[in-house]
Amino acid sequence: MFRHLTSLLPTRRASILIQCPSSIHPPHYIRIPTAPCVPPTSHCRRTFLTTTPTTKKQQPPGPGDPSSPPLSLNPLLPPPNFDDDEPDWTTTFSPPPNLPYEFGSNQYMHVDDGLKEHLRTLLWQFRAPVRYAFAYGSGVFSQGTSTPTPMDKSRKKPMIDLIFGVTYTQHWHSINIAQHRDHYSFLGTLGSKVVAHVQDDFGAGVYFNPYVEVNGTLIKYGVVNLSTLHRDLTDWDTLYLAGRLHKPVKILRDDPKIRYANQLNLLSALRTALLLLPETFTEQQLYTTICNISYTGDPRMHLFTENQNKVTNIVTSQLHNFRRLYSPLIDVLPNVDFSSSSIGWSDSPKTTNLTQDMSPVRRANMVRRLPRAFRDRLYFQYQARYKIPRAEFESMVGLTEDAERMRRREGGGFERRIVEDETEGGIRVEVGKAVKKTIGWASSVQSVKGVLTAGLGRSLRYLGEKVGKWKEGRRKQER
Repeated sequence: MFRHLTSLLPTRRASILIQCPSSIHPPHYIRIPTAPCVPPTSHCRRTFLTTTPTTKKQQPPGPGDPSSPPLSLNPLLPPPNFDDDEPDWTTTFSPPPNLPYEFGSNQYMHVDDGLKEHLRTLLWQFRAPVRYAFAYGSGVFSQGTSTPTPMDKSRKKPMIDLIFGVTYTQHWHSINIAQHRDHYSFLGTLGSKVVAHVQDDFGAGVYFNPYVEVNGTLIKYGVVNLSTLHRDLTDWDTLYLAGRLHKPVKILRDDPKIRYANQLNLLSALRTALLLLPETFTEQQLYTTICNISYTGDPRMHLFTENQNKVTNIVTSQLHNFRRLYSPLIDVLPNVDFSSSSIGWSDSPKTTNLTQDMSPVRRANMVRRLPRAFRDRLYFQYQARYKIPRAEFESMVGLTEDAERMRRREGGGFERRIVEDETEGGIRVEVGKAVKKTIGWASSVQSVKGVLTAGLGRSLRYLGEKVGKWKEGRRKQER
């Protein structure tokens, strides 16, 4: 299903890297495409594979493999313009061995050309080096399902949310404080060392500067060290930024290591959602479950500071972006598939069904392949639930089992036991608890830290807007 999206980039194009002159803005590199090395096809490619639930899906034919049959062409699926969606690169991209050049391009979302250029222009206003950057939120993607009324159109545009991934935290803030002292609260007067300490050592490792005007645009930008971001994407130690990247974002500047880690993050989100869903479900239910992961343990969702319809609004208004993000991953997982092989981009995710293999072996493998920190938290919950002695527990979870099974990350007896246990809600309840524990503490500390990083005035303004959105959501529910 959606086989053409497995690698999700256009045919490889020759390109020229040009360094922009520093007299205009800080040096950065832009990719100028030239003639394509391979003529593009007129349609997206797609393969329909028939498999039994217990048989791994056939892999797509490799490039240049004469023994592989050609992929079928499906006129139902118009080719997205991937060239317009590719972000700037901080370095020339060299994929890891055995990975295609196009790996991970499902992460690239299309936005209006004018907005895309405006977002890139915002990045150029920062002299401090940004290695990875993405924009998200209602200022970039619609989060409502209805057409705005004239009153809505007269309102101010929403604040644009940005995340900057940087290599050296203190060095970055040192340069940025010198250029944009007004972006910082009183912490800026204490110097970059204090700012870096507050960022890296508390909460989720993100430092936010909200309500900053850049080029006439109101923005909120968060700064995170790349190692912190990478760890959260691969291990889910806080799920703070990993959860944000479960949803469509506009990547403005890419980094190969983060691109690879985020693909693992998306796959982990899909596996977690499958553990929470029944055997048959709709495509929209899948995306709602994925989107809900990052909000499950967020304390703001249980206070008067978030619109209770937020998850529904995000998924409903961005269904096709979610499909672009996750359909290639659905295609390569052996235990889930679309119920019909004739689904096209025009089909509604509300009525498109999927089926997953509920066998204990398949589900145990999914548990074993969850992100390390999150999986350990889930295991310890079951250790306490079953009152298993430590030595026996270490043996059951694989710390002393054979190396081959560990290398292949296959579920063992302990994993099969927990997926077969349906008492007290079973695996669905325990996964939900693990999500809450993962997100709850980091998100709470991050919220308190926000008062220091933003300052009292901007914090009260932010709180007022959140309460307003909560009230708006309540009014819509009561209609």
